[in-house]
Amino acid sequence: MIMEPAALDRMFHALSDRSRRGMVDRLGRGPASVMELARPFSMTLPTVMKHLTVLEASGLVHSEKNGRVRTYRLQQEALGHLDRWISERKASWNMSFDRLDHFLAEEEQTP
Repeated sequence: MIMEPAALDRMFHALSDRSRRGMVDRLGRGPASVMELARPFSMTLPTVMKHLTVLEASGLVHSEKNGRVRTYRLQQEALGHLDRWISERKASWNMSFDRLDHFLAEEEQTP
């Protein structure tokens, strides 16, 4: 599946902030409420909510409200899209390096 460039941009933007990466790390262990996600950070609740809004807009997390508690969950398929995108680039780079290695090995053997 080819990922839409704008969606990829939103994901990388969301992950560009250390606090949001920390929230994603926490959600990797399971769903969490806003309060649970806010606990390790020294920021106001509205600031935490802004970070969570960015994460949700990127598609990396999803939230559900049950009564007065909003719970966030990591969207595993979104991380899979990022992993595939990175893996494709890594494979391309590795092929380039392999060609360079082969070229250099041939140059060493040429008198």
